Amino acid sequence: MVTADPAREVAERSAAAAAAWLDGLDPGQRAVATGAVPGPGPEDAERLRWFYTPTDHGGLTIHEQRPAQQRRAMALLASGLSEAAYTTLAVVMGLENVLDRTEGFAATFSRERGRDPGMYYLRVFGEPGATAPWGWRFGGHHVSVNVLVVDGRVVATTPLFLGADPATSPLLGGASLRPLGAVEDLGRDLVRSLPADLAVRAVLLPRAPSDIVGANRTRVAPGDRVVPLAGIWRGRFPDPAEQARLQAMSDGIDDAAGLGDADHDAVALTAEPKGVPAAEFDAGQREVLRLLLSSYLDRVPEGLSPLPRYADDAALDAVHLAWAGSTAPGEPHYYRLQGPRLLLEWDNTQRGANHAHSVWRDPEADFGLDVLGGHRAAHHT
Repeated sequence: MVTADPAREVAERSAAAAAAWLDGLDPGQRAVATGAVPGPGPEDAERLRWFYTPTDHGGLTIHEQRPAQQRRAMALLASGLSEAAYTTLAVVMGLENVLDRTEGFAATFSRERGRDPGMYYLRVFGEPGATAPWGWRFGGHHVSVNVLVVDGRVVATTPLFLGADPATSPLLGGASLRPLGAVEDLGRDLVRSLPADLAVRAVLLPRAPSDIVGANRTRVAPGDRVVPLAGIWRGRFPDPAEQARLQAMSDGIDDAAGLGDADHDAVALTAEPKGVPAAEFDAGQREVLRLLLSSYLDRVPEGLSPLPRYADDAALDAVHLAWAGSTAPGEPHYYRLQGPRLLLEWDNTQRGANHAHSVWRDPEADFGLDVLGGHRAAHHT
């Protein structure tokens, strides 16, 4: 009996979707939509660049495509995500219209439309379905999806970033739209459930950093600190006034956070996780932690998610929770979950704590760099 291999099945679906999308592009579009074959050399540098700001993410944008091309682009995106993640991502993209209204429909960031649901970029690296490694990247404001396929199997799906601005929006009838609400609430519920002796160890700082600490680095490493907003862009704006506006916005965010050097040290990334390990949680807290893990790890199709790993108590024991900022709803806050091959970060600090970021990373294998090295050694020696 042949055992199903989800990593191979997803790779095959993605390859078919990617080929269909590329085949429907004209030569000019295809030149923008494709990149170098993934590998361990400098030619792979572009694939390793990722952003979550409204900058140029690299690739062909949605608004540069005809409707039929857009449909195929979204089919490729859906092939690499769970249904819940695809739905959440679609809502996040749509929030650009809401944010546009909030900011007065201004033309910012050297664009005709500063907040634009069409400014999401798709690029395929290498040849879909080929024997050589290939992958794809989809990104725009508050979205970054990165997938690598080696030897016909999906081997990497991180970094995977989803954010929301606004994090909470009013709906008719007194309801609210919170696409990442559970990601926030489960983290807060968990830290607030800790007894005092554990809470004092879990809360690293009474103030929150202004952003996720790992930022958009290709690799995260011990000692990493928050990168100011102005540093998370693809280069500088050609218009000095626009660059000055971004710098002022960045400085204002940092000033509002109010962190000094010692504070940045307190929340900096470390090899040994900070905070409290789940080994010290009670049964109820461990179940909340598993739900919180699922809100990140179940962003990929069933069978690709590493969530089942945490059904094992020993694996769960090694996950640490660290928090910074207030634990009161509506106040700026940050948390991370860290353990072997795991770094999950969340912040909701900007725009009056109504601007959320969340990211799933595998510090040892983001972008599949570990697998690519082994693949090269096996096939080129």
